[in-house]
Amino acid sequence: MDCAVASAFGLSAGDCCLFFAQPNWKSILGGAAIGIVGLWLRAYAAGYLKKQEVLTTTGPYAFTRNPLYLGSAVLAAGAVWAMHSWISGCVLGAYFAIVYYIVMRREEGELRGHFGDAFESYARTVPLFFPRITPAKIEGRSAGAFSFAQYKKNHEYQATLGFLLLLGVLMVIWRLRGN
Repeated sequence: MDCAVASAFGLSAGDCCLFFAQPNWKSILGGAAIGIVGLWLRAYAAGYLKKQEVLTTTGPYAFTRNPLYLGSAVLAAGAVWAMHSWISGCVLGAYFAIVYYIVMRREEGELRGHFGDAFESYARTVPLFFPRITPAKIEGRSAGAFSFAQYKKNHEYQATLGFLLLLGVLMVIWRLRGN
């Protein structure tokens, strides 16, 4: 069954990925290790992000304008590794690239409207997705430090719970398929 047929049965991209998943204990363990890096990056970024309050330009935001989404990409790579399926990887990769590109561009427009020239200056210095090697030197940058309270306020722990759930589902698939 291909993904078009799966979609006809009302299955989402995630369902399609799980259908084609061929996990084993090594792939799950490797995917978990990659996923930890993505979760760390998301947590690090969430501890700086004050949504709709200030233009965040410190911490990981001095390297990329979208460190949360970069962390999500690493997390998705961990999921693909854990699923151990090139079909699942293609589906998840295409879904991620299309959806997150649209989301990043929409959010860019919102930030431009909300922060004006400050965002324009930031956007000229810091890349949209792929990070700089060194942190950008941004004039007028407000000092900001990681805050665990901000991490909690942003509910970033939900990404960890979701990834753990995925790994659990993959372990069940592995055991049920007798691999």
